[in-house]
Amino acid sequence: MRHLLRALGIEGRIKSPTYAVVEPHDELPGRPIWHFDFYRFNDPREWEDAGFRDIFAGPGLKLVEWPDKARALLPTADLVIRLEALPDESRQVTLRAQTPLGQELLA
Repeated sequence: MRHLLRALGIEGRIKSPTYAVVEPHDELPGRPIWHFDFYRFNDPREWEDAGFRDIFAGPGLKLVEWPDKARALLPTADLVIRLEALPDESRQVTLRAQTPLGQELLA
């Protein structure tokens, strides 16, 4: 995620949202970016209590790690980026569009 956020223009320290669940990046005017990490997400009530429904309904880019932990609550992702560690320590990246916007992004 750090490399992607850097490529999108985010500067300075990029914290992992592992414990906070979400880190907002609002350094780019008019382009809010929200970085979620649902690894420690256990209780669906957290979704409502934290205002995630409003964040996902609003404008901006939402980047989600461990989406399986909140699958029933998340809207359909426009684009799924899957990283797989290979035995030779390289990585394989697969991109899959799930919406018309995702198809546009891939094009």
